[in-house]
Amino acid sequence: MTLHDAAWLDLMYNNRARVSNFAECVDRWQRESARARVQLRGVLDQRYGVSGRERLDIFPADRPGAPVAVFIHGGYWRSMDKSDHSFLAPALHAMGATVVLPGYDLCPALTIPQITMQMVRALAWVWRHIERFNGDPSRITVMGHSAGGHLTAMLLSCRWSDFDPSLPASLVQRGLSISGLHNLEPVSRAPFLREDLKLTAEDVRRASPALLPAPRQACLYAVAGAEESSEFVRQTQLIQSAWGPSVVPVCEVIPGLNHFTVVDALGHSGSRLNQLARELIEASSVD
Repeated sequence: MTLHDAAWLDLMYNNRARVSNFAECVDRWQRESARARVQLRGVLDQRYGVSGRERLDIFPADRPGAPVAVFIHGGYWRSMDKSDHSFLAPALHAMGATVVLPGYDLCPALTIPQITMQMVRALAWVWRHIERFNGDPSRITVMGHSAGGHLTAMLLSCRWSDFDPSLPASLVQRGLSISGLHNLEPVSRAPFLREDLKLTAEDVRRASPALLPAPRQACLYAVAGAEESSEFVRQTQLIQSAWGPSVVPVCEVIPGLNHFTVVDALGHSGSRLNQLARELIEASSVD
């Protein structure tokens, strides 16, 4: 196997092959998510667009004027669903936040740039309507895992007023990219993803956060698990190198976590990842 050849890329990026019990993790997420939806009694499948997956699950905070925590699911833009991640809502809700889980259409039906624009529309909807759900639109923190980490960074890069002049330029100021993919070039060459993602060179250029200018008013925390592949660790470090430590002040590899257990850690009170999420959510109240 040669470094960066097809087999090496699959070895680095195919997390389901790397983690033998990934299916057990996902099954547990789904069971815990079903319980969380009953526990929190949120507003499910709120439409933000016209397609079947352009929906939001919203779990309102107990009091008006709360910070807003948006979590974007992963799955290499081609699998998973917002409903698989409701299990994270109780931990974020316990921080006093209104919690939003957006859905999006999947590759190959859409391209990654098109999915990115769905998330732009989702966040624009949140900014306009979240007060109905006890959220403060000026206090939005976005978090995401893997493909969701990529989308989180893209939202920090968004030129909101170009999309809609009525939107504030700093609609999203804080983000947490968990095992995020920040340069899509190697992803575009991984054989197990190629047919579904159909990434062109132009897609890579315009949808890789690390290849875009650093956002002027933003704070991104980037983390990965120490048991992930060296490429996921590199992708995490890459965004700090590209955007600089003033924009990415936290860039950490957390011991003992793989590509799936790192998601669990977000929901565990007292974990390092849970602590970082709380920092970002609480920082929104003093901006």
